[in-house]
Amino acid sequence: MSTNAQSRTPKTAVRPGRSLAILALVLVALLAAVFIQGATSVKLGLDLRGGTSVTLQPRLAAGESGKVTTAAIDQAVSIIRQRVNSLGVAESEVTAQGSGTNRQIVISVPGDTGRRVVELVGQTAELRFRQVLVSGAPTASKTTDTAATPPAGVSPTVNAAYAALDCTLPANRQGTGSDNANDAIVACDRAGQGKYILAGAVVLGREISKASAAINQTTGSGWYVLLTFNGDGTKKFGALTTRVTSLAAPQNEVAIVLDGLVVSAPRINEAINSGSAEITGSFTQLEATDLANVLKYGALPLAFDRGEVQQISPSLGADQLHAGLLAGFIGLLLVVLYSLLYYRGLGLVSVGSLVVAGSLVYLLFLLLGKWIGFTLTLAGIAGAIVAIGITADSFIVYFERVRDEVREGRSVRSAVETGWLRARRTIIVADFVSIIAAALLYLFAVGGVRGFAFTLGLTTLIDLFVVFIFTKPLVTVITRIKFYSSGHPLSGLSGKSLGVLIPSKTEEA
Repeated sequence: MSTNAQSRTPKTAVRPGRSLAILALVLVALLAAVFIQGATSVKLGLDLRGGTSVTLQPRLAAGESGKVTTAAIDQAVSIIRQRVNSLGVAESEVTAQGSGTNRQIVISVPGDTGRRVVELVGQTAELRFRQVLVSGAPTASKTTDTAATPPAGVSPTVNAAYAALDCTLPANRQGTGSDNANDAIVACDRAGQGKYILAGAVVLGREISKASAAINQTTGSGWYVLLTFNGDGTKKFGALTTRVTSLAAPQNEVAIVLDGLVVSAPRINEAINSGSAEITGSFTQLEATDLANVLKYGALPLAFDRGEVQQISPSLGADQLHAGLLAGFIGLLLVVLYSLLYYRGLGLVSVGSLVVAGSLVYLLFLLLGKWIGFTLTLAGIAGAIVAIGITADSFIVYFERVRDEVREGRSVRSAVETGWLRARRTIIVADFVSIIAAALLYLFAVGGVRGFAFTLGLTTLIDLFVVFIFTKPLVTVITRIKFYSSGHPLSGLSGKSLGVLIPSKTEEA
């Protein structure tokens, strides 16, 4: 080797200790977060741990004419999918199956909460604001003669229905969402504590632009849903509240009706022209959040009959999980064996990189399951297995650049730095290609493919982090050790390993 070649070294400062210290802090922080959050296990998806699958048969709502169209079903699928995603239920699937008038919507949700989610997403969520005309006790009158005398404009039929309605019966508090917005109706309080005759709806759910759950900041308890109306809704709600303020009770109350049930009926003391309103009603945080998420994405364009509900057994998922983990283990073992046989001592760096990357992936899987409801599916496992190859590619690119620099006459320590400057651009470009592909898959795909894309993107980002913060600094550290810098036969940097012909003593003479 020439002295000039050995003396050429990069001018950039090399501080591997700092990078390795940052990595240690990140690992400690993630581990602490896991214990604090109580994230003891990775959440598994529908195909691995079972869950609930339900079939919804679409039909026209009562009073509607025409036929169930493909456009209406597609709109319903989109709304239901948004509702599920807004609840943080990852790896769920909402699809339309069949053709023509036989199309159905199939919702599959992993885990034990599947039934609650299925109940929620199938709501029609028809929100209406109606003036209260009559209110009273929830029980039915013995005869229609004892029914309340309604104001002018309420038909005897509605009056008789009010008298006969018994809101203490659970069957009368199911909600239908099929009431005619223009007609006066009878309705129960959702808790079964009262019943009402309500005027035609003035403001409809489609005139709401935003909905969010909030808590009373003064008391720290009492959840409610805050609504913001669009331009038409603001005008109509302002006119309604202005008109009823001067009326006697209960006609100065405005009922908030969701799917045919009265959620609350507040008394209006002054006109509300601000374009916002609150829905109160002794909500828990879960109830308020669910209601806001349902309202946020609008009413479904169809009504649905509940079809087949299946509980998917996790036994098949367990077999799939074992098969996926076995495939990942075999792939990892082959990469490790290849690294040690071909790169020898340098292969230990690749093994360490895989261990660090695997630890980061596992800790993030635990935390993301708590933070955003991330669930691991068989497709996600496939994405993680692919990432083993991406991580292997990164250190192979780097190691080969180092070996090329040594072949060109540089010392090992100099080759580590110059090889890194030339390899990192290739590593960054290659990883960003994978990240872009994963992002596009995640944005445009649905179901299990999104799980594959998310895992692939996450593990590729981790690979970039590991190769910069661990792989390169560790190579810098170990090549300062005589075993590597002297070109020991087992170091991976010997003349034989590099393919460099070392002159014999006879040739030197």
